Amino acid sequence: MNRVPAAIWSVFIVQERRNVLVLAICQTLFGAGRTLLVATAALVALSFAEQKGLATLPAALVVVGTAAASYPASMLMRRIGRRAGFVVGALIGGVGGVVCMIGIVHEDFWTFTIGNLIFGFFSGFAQLYRFAAADTASREFRSTAISLVLAGGVVASVVGAEFSKIGEHMFADARFLGSYLFLLISTLLSALVLMFLNIPPLTAAQAAQKQRPLGSIVIQPTFVAATASVLIAHSVMAMLMTAAPLAMAHSHHQFEATAWVIMWHSLGMFGPAFVTGWFIRKVGEIAIIFTGFGLQFVCVAVALSGEAVFDYWLSMLLLGVGWNFAFTAGTTLLAGAYTPAERNKAQGASNFVAYTFIAIGALSSGALFHFFGWSWVNLSALPALGLAVLIMVWFTLFGRAREPSMDAA
Repeated sequence: MNRVPAAIWSVFIVQERRNVLVLAICQTLFGAGRTLLVATAALVALSFAEQKGLATLPAALVVVGTAAASYPASMLMRRIGRRAGFVVGALIGGVGGVVCMIGIVHEDFWTFTIGNLIFGFFSGFAQLYRFAAADTASREFRSTAISLVLAGGVVASVVGAEFSKIGEHMFADARFLGSYLFLLISTLLSALVLMFLNIPPLTAAQAAQKQRPLGSIVIQPTFVAATASVLIAHSVMAMLMTAAPLAMAHSHHQFEATAWVIMWHSLGMFGPAFVTGWFIRKVGEIAIIFTGFGLQFVCVAVALSGEAVFDYWLSMLLLGVGWNFAFTAGTTLLAGAYTPAERNKAQGASNFVAYTFIAIGALSSGALFHFFGWSWVNLSALPALGLAVLIMVWFTLFGRAREPSMDAA
């Protein structure tokens, strides 16, 4: 750093911060739509679906779409750049919003479901915002950059919940149509904000670096531990979060209470992001990952203790905070598993593996709730959380010492 002229270094710092701001705004806009969708999709589907056990299918297919798009989105960005790739994703999300609105107007369950799937394709692009922040940041700023981008979800939590409530009865003959109009607007607005993103492509030297086969990357202990952290934290979160609105309706709580709980869940997901990066720098990724999973264990215990609004609120809040810790620390840890030349395929592969399993969790939650109830949805999360702890113990004791860091590469 000392050899870099001060003027050049100051330009880099300004650009680094500006990119994080742009990505944080885009995360806010995406998160608002996502929060809105989580709060409403199962309820919209429940009013259309002939088979009530399919009520969580639309929201679950958002995760399926995320998994399906993750690797292609990452590789597309290697070819056309981050900015153009993210804009393509936002336009796909706009199409998804339009299809959802058509499904609501015609009260067509499958059209609405397809719209959710298409929005999931956009999510596959948007889930790379945090990686883009890591790519553009210095090693010292990396965990903070990731956290600040995720912090965009704080505003999104409130905005998304309010949009869902305001839009519920905006159109008299189509409940929640106004909510999905807000989703469409926020998605397209992100495409405009992305015009200010400026992430340089790989340098000629970085692009010329020899790349290892994908199989060699994914079997590294660091890759396994980091991906498992993201995968399990998000799978548990998706499974419980997707079923929570149905469980609250089953407990005869009003939609306003459901939207409030989902808002606080989203605040739990993104609010800690202002300090998570600092925590990671102080105590390391592994300690924060363990803390995240510990909070999710407590979340399950609270959810099993009762069905009052307070019980849902506290369990969903703990679920969100636990996700933030494990997800952010896992993302930071993953950056040590690949070189700059390998970043697109490594990030795409990690997201693909993670969101494939997350989709399974989200898809299963509706059937679990329909046939067995809220308690069994929560109990089914315990084996996954136990496995996460075992993987992290293995990595801490044996895996980490077996490989060098990629940061210097």
